[in-house]
Amino acid sequence: MRTVNAYAAPSATGPLGRTTIERRDVGPKDVMIEIAYAGICHSDIHTVRGDWGPVRYPLVVGHEIVGTVSAVGSEVTKHQVGDRVGVGCMVDSCGECEYCLRGDEQYCAKGHTQTYHGIDPTDGTITQGGYSQAVVVTEDFVLRVPENLELEKVAPLLCAGISLYSPLRHWQAGPGKKVAIVGLGGLGHVGVKIAAALGAEVTVLSQTTSKKDDSLRFGATAHHATTDPETFTQLKSSFDLIVNTVSAKIDMAAHLGLLKVDGTLVNVGAPAEPLEVPAFALIPARRSWAGSSIGGIRETQEMLDFCAEHGILPETELISADDINDAYERVLKSDVRYRFVIDAATFA
Repeated sequence: MRTVNAYAAPSATGPLGRTTIERRDVGPKDVMIEIAYAGICHSDIHTVRGDWGPVRYPLVVGHEIVGTVSAVGSEVTKHQVGDRVGVGCMVDSCGECEYCLRGDEQYCAKGHTQTYHGIDPTDGTITQGGYSQAVVVTEDFVLRVPENLELEKVAPLLCAGISLYSPLRHWQAGPGKKVAIVGLGGLGHVGVKIAAALGAEVTVLSQTTSKKDDSLRFGATAHHATTDPETFTQLKSSFDLIVNTVSAKIDMAAHLGLLKVDGTLVNVGAPAEPLEVPAFALIPARRSWAGSSIGGIRETQEMLDFCAEHGILPETELISADDINDAYERVLKSDVRYRFVIDAATFA
């Protein structure tokens, strides 16, 4: 066992604070990673504040992790000491069900093991995440970080990046397709970059036009305000695919009305309260409403390689561990452009 410094949530209401946690010994198929940077995801905030259900405290969150391999088990073949690597939202799965066997471990029939607040199958403990100095993960869930990606900015790709890449690929965003991204935040801005690189015509739907210049810089061809009723008249039946990244209630009927016949609106944002979808927002144009999680390990590696090929990185703000609580408040106020990344050296 190894003791490492970390930042943990003591309760749903208390501020995160310094602590230490134990990391398991490196087993035959394990990789130990010295964490360099950890991204802050809105999911971290939802989890520690109990928005998505009961939490076992104290809890160390963080599922956007990048760093360097410092030790490997005797049977490890995919990674070696010194490699630049990353870990995303899951650290294990059954490996036997039809979904795992086809590379969709995120939909494991028995439930994948989450990077934090999951049950570690090796020892039955609660998994603790990336707001820490080091982590031990089975080699099959460790990803290779291409050398030309700036390590300081890579971490958000391990959640935000794959959360957008997976639905964009699944619903075949590309040349000849019109795609709308709802929300230009931590998820949305990465989605714009990826969709544009895939060759789609991209429109951003945001509450206001204050980020229009950013949208166009990231590759969008248009930016419209959803607070303007004229937007929904002007863009009626325009899009093949809409990806909603917002973790709050939106007018689903209005947004579904922006889809062409056979168009799909995909939710990747996960609001705590239910969304209301009138049947007649779907039926007359054979529209679909879908959800999408992260991607499997193979697809996540594909995403990292795609981002390396196209020079795609999130827009980030680097902070120290002592700034985490302030960063949470800023995320809730949408006061970040566009993702916070923690310098793991400050956990020391």
